[in-house]
Parts: sequence; structure tokens; C-alpha cells
Amino acid sequence: MSSRTAAPPRRPIGSATRGTTNPNRLRRMDRWIAAAYGPELRRSADPVAVDLGYGAAPWTAVELLGRLRTVRPDAEVVGVEIDPERVAAAQPYARDGLAFAHGGFEVPLAGARRPALIRAANVLRQYGEDEVAEVWARLCGRLAPGGLLVEGTCDEIGRRHVWVALGPEGPRTVTFAARLGSLGTPSDLAERLPKALIHRNVPGEPVHAFLRDFNRAWAAAAPYAALSARQRWIRAVATVRSEWPVVDGPQRWRQGEVTLAWEALAPRG
Repeated sequence: MSSRTAAPPRRPIGSATRGTTNPNRLRRMDRWIAAAYGPELRRSADPVAVDLGYGAAPWTAVELLGRLRTVRPDAEVVGVEIDPERVAAAQPYARDGLAFAHGGFEVPLAGARRPALIRAANVLRQYGEDEVAEVWARLCGRLAPGGLLVEGTCDEIGRRHVWVALGPEGPRTVTFAARLGSLGTPSDLAERLPKALIHRNVPGEPVHAFLRDFNRAWAAAAPYAALSARQRWIRAVATVRSEWPVVDGPQRWRQGEVTLAWEALAPRG
């Protein structure tokens, strides 16, 4: 036997979340991932995705697998949780293509695998704004070439959601998504801004200016509400597109979404 003492296991990086989760909570994010990232996922040599911080129950990991398999039938999902009790509780749901692992921002995967996708929903809410860039860099550093990190926040039942999409090079886009029938004004989404932006919704910051302009466009589009909330949203997005770099089109707007280039909303300073 070697005289060396075995090295203690490394502690996962990060802190446990509250663990709040509900079935279908992340459906809007999943739907966007499948549509926007589907072509890249189909080209991936190893289509493994990580559901980081899935919470007290594994619903979101189970659902992510089903939605990714609509675009890549051999996709795999690994749910990663920093709380070992949550990992143990999820094991009965493991099956072919779905596994659960104990870990944090180091994103532990067996062997040398690097994920094609990391989804981190409602994870950074509890962290400081000054910690976000480091976490983003760490997670992006774990991605496979061409991989995607999607990080954002939603309400408890997934009616309102805002997320940032990042590649290995850094943030690319910001997406706002809502159940339009429950939306009073676009700025209702401000309370679900991801940590990198939520404290920047103040005068002088781009995200505040965008939501102000979106509210004005929404008010101007009020006559379209007689047709539907969807038609009002589409009209309002078409209006703000004349001043802001909207990167998607009517097919996504009809889903209650709008995606902008990150550079347009990035915090000043």
C-alpha cells in the first residue's frame, strides 16, 4: 500500500440554491434552445447537455432531455447539483441518456467530455453582480467548441423569463420571453432580468432604455390588442427593431419572444 495519504475529494464550486422547481417551468427557455441551437446541436460530435442546479426535483432535466431529442435523438442530459441529497433523490429518474451528478460550476462530466450545452436557470440569482463574469467565464471554459451556455431567470411557473446566451467567447444575446396573456407591459419582465442586468435597470443604463422604448411601442400598439396579445407584441417588437438590434424575426416573436444582441444591453462600465 502506498504511504501517501489519499487526497480529499474536491469540494464543488458554488453554493446550493433554494431548490425551487416546477414541471414545465423552463419550457420557454427549452423551446428557444431547441429552435436557436438545434442546428449546432445536430452537428455536435458529443451531444451532451448539462442542467446545472436543477433543484430539489429533477423535472427540468427530464424535460430538457425530451425537448433536445426532438432535434437530436441521441442527445444526453446530465443534471448537476451541488446538494448531494438532491442528487440521491434524482437517481430513480436516471435512464438511458439521463444521469445525475454531484457538482457545481466545475461541471463534472465523466472522462474528458465537454458539454455542447450548459443550461443554468435561476442559479446566479443569489450571487453578487460582481461574481457573474467569473462564473460565466468558468462555465464557458467548460463548453465544447461551438457550445452554448444559457443563463437566466424566470418566475415560479415560467410565465416570464429573461436569459443570456453565451459561447466560448462570451455573451452573445439576451432573450425576453413571456406568456403574453399575463403581460401588463414589457417592463414587467424587469424583475426576471438575469443577475448581470437586474441591478442595471436604472436611468442611464441600456437595459433601462430598452424597456422604456419597448413600453412606449407596446402602448402605441394597443389597437392590436383587439386582435390578440400576440399581435400587439409582434407590432411592438417590429417598432423597437428600428432602434434596437433585434436579431430574431416574426417566427420567434409569435412565441412571445424577442432576442437582442448582448452588446446593446451590456452594462456600462
